[in-house]
Amino acid sequence: MAFPDFLLDPNAVLKDEAKWRYKTSPSYSASITNFEATKTTNWAPQSLESLVQNLVKNWEKEATHKVDPAEWRTIAQGKYSVHLNGGPGMSADDMLRLGTYNALAGEKGVSGVYEPAAMDFETSHKLFKGALKTFNWEVMEVIGAPPKVSIKWRHWGTMTGNYRAKLNSGRTVFAKANNKTIEIFGVTIAEVDEKFQIVSIDTFWDPDTMFQQLISEGLETLEEGEKVEELVSDGASCPVPH
Repeated sequence: MAFPDFLLDPNAVLKDEAKWRYKTSPSYSASITNFEATKTTNWAPQSLESLVQNLVKNWEKEATHKVDPAEWRTIAQGKYSVHLNGGPGMSADDMLRLGTYNALAGEKGVSGVYEPAAMDFETSHKLFKGALKTFNWEVMEVIGAPPKVSIKWRHWGTMTGNYRAKLNSGRTVFAKANNKTIEIFGVTIAEVDEKFQIVSIDTFWDPDTMFQQLISEGLETLEEGEKVEELVSDGASCPVPH
């Protein structure tokens, strides 16, 4: 069977001619280097685990950087939906409106720490890309076989930049970079069609486990106009899952 390129190459979609969010295809060089150095698994090429991992990585790149859902090659057009912890489905348009971080943090997020209603696509991505130089994703285990599989995964990065988020109240909260590994685990149930394009994704994880690690050194409330020394990462990939 001939597999589509997005199953064989984790960066296949970066070669596409597309409407990219920042005009050109993004660079994942820092993420790729870090992934190879810090991953805990080493799947054989064309193993089920490798194929699934590549699909999800390409999906993340499209969902984050391609602004026209019609150009997302990893999804089944007209059928695709994303769910969080068994909740209602989100379309590609929903994810573009919310941003991948907000979509997978849940409607309420973590009260007093990260509240999605106060963070749009741009501000949420700026927050995470500033706090985490890279935020990689790997498959730990795949149970089942296409068209539907259960994926156990690990998501990790080092907090080298500060955390700063606006809340629904208008207040801004701040946590200093702790230079610790931020590591989360979860399970995703994914279904694909006969072309190995994603029909549905249902991800199960507890967002609080990530945010408590990000604010482990303490969370402060900034007064309006107050400035703090910013530590900004020099590159990033995106979030749960990729």
